Amino acid sequence: MDRRTFVGGLAVAFGSGVSRAHAQQKPAGVRSYRVGVLITAFGPNPPVVLGLKAGLAELGRHEGREVLFEIVHTRGQLDTLPAGVAGLVNAKVDVIFAGIESPTRAAMNATRTIPIVFAQIGDPVAAGIVKSIAQPGSNVTGVSGLTTDLAPKRLEALKSCAPSLKRVWAVYAHDDLSSAASARKAREAAAALRLEILDRPVRSHEEAVSILKTVPRTDGLLAPTAPSLDITARVLDLAPFVPGVFDTPYWVKGGGLVAYGVDHEVQGRQAARLVARILRGARPEDLPVENSTKFELAINLAIPQPLLLRADQVIQ
Repeated sequence: MDRRTFVGGLAVAFGSGVSRAHAQQKPAGVRSYRVGVLITAFGPNPPVVLGLKAGLAELGRHEGREVLFEIVHTRGQLDTLPAGVAGLVNAKVDVIFAGIESPTRAAMNATRTIPIVFAQIGDPVAAGIVKSIAQPGSNVTGVSGLTTDLAPKRLEALKSCAPSLKRVWAVYAHDDLSSAASARKAREAAAALRLEILDRPVRSHEEAVSILKTVPRTDGLLAPTAPSLDITARVLDLAPFVPGVFDTPYWVKGGGLVAYGVDHEVQGRQAARLVARILRGARPEDLPVENSTKFELAINLAIPQPLLLRADQVIQ
């Protein structure tokens, strides 16, 4: 599958800017709740949202009956997030589900009263989303991907797949605090693996592309934990030439070499439990942030030929 097709996926089906999924009509005699979804995806149903819907259905909250979804997906355009979340607030949704840091921050800036449940945030404490895991405070709780704690394991997985590596680049958006924390943790583990970590925070997509173009093919890449500035997709573009490690198996399906972390759909299912508890009357400030409990190691067996040519040994 072409990598840009994989990443862009559903983009062709939707116009530019913010698109909302129309809420379903509530069946007569059935009470329903309105769940707002704020994501930067190119379509309304990425894996994390599919997991959310499936998880709620398992708990008796079916789409179109007990739950009506209002989905805002911005196709990667972060500047449209404030308008998108304003629409959800005006629609008086009962809870807002947000994926990754940027939508979560936009939701936090827009409302102090509507409960917010997040997913796909690697380190919500380091990112300043919550005060602590046990006591998140305010109107926000969610699921942590633990990507900071897992950074050494990701680095170890990359080194195992590319034993000759000496240097790994960590390129991420300057305001992506989860990825910054992950890079710091990777540096702490690098010496034991005889690796050097080059930390490269960037402020624009253009700057990221410029830096990624300079990465030697003898080096490796530690992909960011959030797809800000489209950096992760550009890392994926380099996959045939530069070995990279990702925080979720999703990217290996698109051609990445190796990943260690939580599947996006699994995170959505786990977050559904928090959403359901809030719909039953629980307050988000009383619900501790949940750590992900299921982690997957994904390795791409279809190793690109350029990487095979770099190998000192190829073992069947």
